[in-house]
Amino acid sequence: MSVVPSAEGGQYRRPIITAAIELTARSGWPSVTMARLAELVGVSRQTVYNEIGSKTALAEAMIAHELSRFLTAVGAAFDRHPGDLVEAIREAARAVLELAEDNVLLRAIASATHGTDTEFLPLLTTRAGTLLTEAQTMLAERVRGYAPPLAGDRITVVIDLVVRAVLSHVMQPSDTPAHTADSLAWVTARLLGTDRP
Repeated sequence: MSVVPSAEGGQYRRPIITAAIELTARSGWPSVTMARLAELVGVSRQTVYNEIGSKTALAEAMIAHELSRFLTAVGAAFDRHPGDLVEAIREAARAVLELAEDNVLLRAIASATHGTDTEFLPLLTTRAGTLLTEAQTMLAERVRGYAPPLAGDRITVVIDLVVRAVLSHVMQPSDTPAHTADSLAWVTARLLGTDRP
C-alpha cells in the first residue's frame, strides 16, 4: 500500500524540503536519499516517505517551494506599485534576480545544466514548461489590473518576453540585477507605448 502525501503535508514537510535543497546544493542530487533526509531532519525514513512520497515528488516539491518564493517577491513588487505597471515590472525583475543570486537550488540546477548532475536535469526539464506557465499566469493576472494600452494577445506577448528574459538572466546573468531590471523596464515601456526613460 502506497502513501500519497498531500501538497500541504505535515509538520516535517517544509524542513525535509529545506534539507533536500541544502543537500542538493552541497553534494548534488544523487546524494539526496530518504534515509539521509531522515537523518538530517531527525525523523524516521517512513516519515519522510509519508510527507514527500517518491524522490521525483521531492524534486517537484523543491522546485515548487522555490517558485513560490519567487512569485511572492513578484507579487510584493506589484503591490508596492499599484498605479505604475512599468515600475512594478522593474521592481519585480530586480527582486527575482536578487533572490536568484543567492539561491542554492538554482546553483545546483546550473551545475546540472553543465553536465555535473545528469539525474536532476531531466526532472527540471520536465517541470520547466509548468514553471513558465505558472509564472506567466501569475504575471498576466497582475498586469490585467493596470489596464495596459494593448490588446490581450499583445499583452500576452509582452508577458512572455519579460518572463523568458528574466528566467534567462536568472540562469545566466550578464549584468547586475538593478541594471538588468532597468533594461527590461525600458523595453516594457517601449512595448506598452509609454513615455518612460
